[in-house]
Amino acid sequence: MEKKTEHYDVVIIGGGAAGLTAGIYCGRAKLKTLLLEKSLVGGLATYTNEIENYPGFPEGTTGTDLMGLFHKQAKKFGVDFKMTDVKSVSVAEDIKVVETFRVRYECKAIIIASGGKPRITGAANENMFLYDKGISFCATCDAAANTGKTVMVVGSGDAAIEEGMFLTKFADKVIVSVMHDHGKMDCNEIAKTQALENPKMEFMWNTVVSSFEGEERLNSVVLNDLKSNKLQNVKVDSCFLFIGYTPNTEVLSGVVDLNRNGYIRVNEKMETNIPGVFAAGDVCDKLLKQVATAVGDGAIAGYGAEKYISECEIYEHQILNQGKLSVVYLWNATDPSCRELLPLFEAFEQSHPEIRVTKVDVYKSPGLAGKLGIDSVPSIVYLDDGKIQKVITEKICDEIMNALTN
Repeated sequence: MEKKTEHYDVVIIGGGAAGLTAGIYCGRAKLKTLLLEKSLVGGLATYTNEIENYPGFPEGTTGTDLMGLFHKQAKKFGVDFKMTDVKSVSVAEDIKVVETFRVRYECKAIIIASGGKPRITGAANENMFLYDKGISFCATCDAAANTGKTVMVVGSGDAAIEEGMFLTKFADKVIVSVMHDHGKMDCNEIAKTQALENPKMEFMWNTVVSSFEGEERLNSVVLNDLKSNKLQNVKVDSCFLFIGYTPNTEVLSGVVDLNRNGYIRVNEKMETNIPGVFAAGDVCDKLLKQVATAVGDGAIAGYGAEKYISECEIYEHQILNQGKLSVVYLWNATDPSCRELLPLFEAFEQSHPEIRVTKVDVYKSPGLAGKLGIDSVPSIVYLDDGKIQKVITEKICDEIMNALTN
């Protein structure tokens, strides 16, 4: 089946907090923007029942409600949404390609915000009970179904402990398997104190999952005591895993630089090693993976994509000037010596209407200086036939300017 082709300025892969924020910035910049999400708009944040550390919500909010607002705002700015999985990404050319099962999307810039997926324990029989068979990754989704029951939570980070406390509103008992010594947990101190004081929570220290047991559905978890190496079979109705995430970068291997754990390497501008390809959110190699940091990443990536596309258009249409004569003055608005030369170029422009003159402030548009291979200012670049003929960096004056075309 031949795939149809559609054209966009920006394609965003992933509809979590980072992707939606990038969409808001791109849509508001009047870029034709497409967001691809394979499962649930809002991403992993929608799994969180209580978000208390996102600024602007002093009483807290739910992940579903917060992501619903993000989604509504992105749609307001004209972002298109398609619920489909990405099959491949090609970034070798200036026009980049994102392919799904049925469509080939061509675009000028890509923002990868594909997030991560819950990590599993790797214990025996785990695959037999994933999702609707007793092992869950979402307390918001499955808490009500465990009303009056006994559940286990595996993990001791913020997500594990906060979701465990949420589960106590429904379950009679929440057993927490922690791999650390007694009293040591990976969550914040407030959550730790609240959890230890919660009468419905019971902690099993120095334990990891050895196996999951049951028939059609999970009915017990076998824990291994790391100090005594003894196994203990614990009867539960459900088990919730909160032991971190792995990045969704399967289709990106060999496309952009990844670290050894599969996360995308980016700089402070959320740029990958490929021009025009940005990454944001939990898919990136970063210290803190939270909604608040994902929002910051998405904003930077969205702004960066807008800047990249704008600079590409200036370079193609103004600087290359369809192969006709072109002079570029690269300057820095904060440098007095650069500002003193501006009248010289304005006079040159008026006396040479046959030459396209472009002034590039490298403080605002460092990407254009990079495209021209210029790393110092003030500089003059003279182009003919779409190619650089001369570069002048010293003693810029009327005589030098007028000699450019000789």
